[in-house]
Amino acid sequence: MYKYALLSQIKRLFRSFTDSKHKLPRYPNLISNLKIQALNQVWGADITYIKLKEEFVYLAAIIDFYSRKIKGWALAKHLDASLPTEALQKALANCPAPEIHHSDQGVQYCSSDYVQILKEQEIRISMSDKGNPYQNNITESFFKTLKYNEVYLNEYDNFEEALANIENFIEQVYNQKRLHSSLNYQTPEEFEQKHLQTLSNFLPLKILKTKQKCLLIPARSCWI
Repeated sequence: MYKYALLSQIKRLFRSFTDSKHKLPRYPNLISNLKIQALNQVWGADITYIKLKEEFVYLAAIIDFYSRKIKGWALAKHLDASLPTEALQKALANCPAPEIHHSDQGVQYCSSDYVQILKEQEIRISMSDKGNPYQNNITESFFKTLKYNEVYLNEYDNFEEALANIENFIEQVYNQKRLHSSLNYQTPEEFEQKHLQTLSNFLPLKILKTKQKCLLIPARSCWI
């Protein structure tokens, strides 16, 4: 598509499944003018629905805004706060805690249990402005990709079938195989691994240079 200057036209859909009509504390948007330039700098969180033959189930996901990698996710038949909490706990179990956690103002993300986990991990809390879900556009983009490349192509008979298919798409396809133009046509996993390799090559060099410079001054100064 890039080679032949082709553009895709997909109908933009948004349907909110989070209840923002509550009296729980809300938090300001910390990322509106933020330049994201590191892994685990900002994680985005959101919830969407998945239609089965006779019911809906709900998917909560955590995505790294820098690498586009899904760090944690959970699927359930309910919409209470334990759903995104499960996704968050999976992400924190596998990755370093982010600097900022960004979500909408839904009751699930404002719940005391969810906020407590973020505060215990010393994660700064950021939320989209009320009535502006597209301030979490990277997470929304992932949901759109999931639905057009997996969900809408299948008709899940039950929860177990949906769970198996969605797990395969997230873990094996989206994170491992899907190329992103924003990542210079790399997969999220490939982008993260190259980024970490670059850091590992760069940091020893900085230390080595510091030691070499240190040899030029009195030894006592090296330990100050």
